[in-house]
Amino acid sequence: MPLIFANIGEENIIRKVGGSPEVKKHLEDLGFVAGGRVTVVSSIGGNLIVNVKESRVALSREMASRIMV
Repeated sequence: MPLIFANIGEENIIRKVGGSPEVKKHLEDLGFVAGGRVTVVSSIGGNLIVNVKESRVALSREMASRIMV
């Protein structure tokens, strides 16, 4: 399922990162790699704040929909 449907506070394992090669590289540089752990901290207007690799990252709804957990 896409990350946008993950429950707040629940830790998830990243299964796949999709999108164009540029988008994929950008997300991987932020720490979104297959097998990594990600936790949704909050959702504001469809945009997400997540914990990944011990950092907080803000993601647009569009970017979060490319991350499968």
